[in-house]
Amino acid sequence: MIHYVKTDSENPDFIALVRLLDADLAIRDGEDHAFYDQFNKIATLKNVVVAYDNDVAVGCGAFKEYTPELAEVKRMFVPENRRGEGIASGILAVLEAWILQSGYRGCILETGIKQPEAIALYRKNGYRVIPNFGQYEGIENSVCFEKVF
Repeated sequence: MIHYVKTDSENPDFIALVRLLDADLAIRDGEDHAFYDQFNKIATLKNVVVAYDNDVAVGCGAFKEYTPELAEVKRMFVPENRRGEGIASGILAVLEAWILQSGYRGCILETGIKQPEAIALYRKNGYRVIPNFGQYEGIENSVCFEKVF
């Protein structure tokens, strides 16, 4: 049974999962990886969720403040061999509840067009495509989403 733990970016299981995520993104993003990587540092993330199957970490996600009204979802990842089990949707639900409890009215996020699994996840969970925000404005390989509570 999957259970979810709220933690921060010092969690060793989160760090290990992010290493796997970054390795996957380096392949998918190719030449663009360095651009995206600069916006995905985890050292100061205070709001992290790690999913566990028994004692094995099987997914993660996080959020940080984007504006006083919006949180930004970051570092969502489930290893390929565990996809399709609802783990990512579970992580997202825990993050959304935490975001709402923290006083935000909604959340935004960026993903890549080379990440069809992520795009499908966000659409399935009620996110809508918005114009690319912040550092992603004008970046053709980025897709940005929003969900208002």
